[in-house]
Amino acid sequence: MALRVYLDTSVFSAYADDRLPERQRETREFWSRRRAFQLATSELARRELLQISAPQVRRRMLRLLGAVRVHALTAEMDRLAGRYLQLRVFSPAMRADALHVAAAVLTGHDVLLSWNFRHLVNVRRRAKVNEVNRREGLRAIEIAAPSEMR
Repeated sequence: MALRVYLDTSVFSAYADDRLPERQRETREFWSRRRAFQLATSELARRELLQISAPQVRRRMLRLLGAVRVHALTAEMDRLAGRYLQLRVFSPAMRADALHVAAAVLTGHDVLLSWNFRHLVNVRRRAKVNEVNRREGLRAIEIAAPSEMR
């Protein structure tokens, strides 16, 4: 059974971002192996990608988005994201990150994949997320970077 992997917006945008060549290479390598996983994201990623100002880059990102399942955002996701904020897992300025996590958890993904080390991919944040999930009767989720998916 393939690992169910939720992609936050950074995994799409790193594909075209040549400012960090190593990250771009690792992202493209991950995308080349995408068939080994069940990939998905949420409508939030689509909204964030639509905000890319460069038309050519935006089109490329939306083509990548077309290769994954896109989950609708739900009231339950919004409620769980609010719970993460209430319990200070995320600050109010990080609401989108909290919503990505909530979407990944509530759609049954094994891993949330992100390049966002500051807000998502770190041991402390993962532990806090999973503590809230445990309290709420939800399953734990792994939060990792594409470089860890080899």
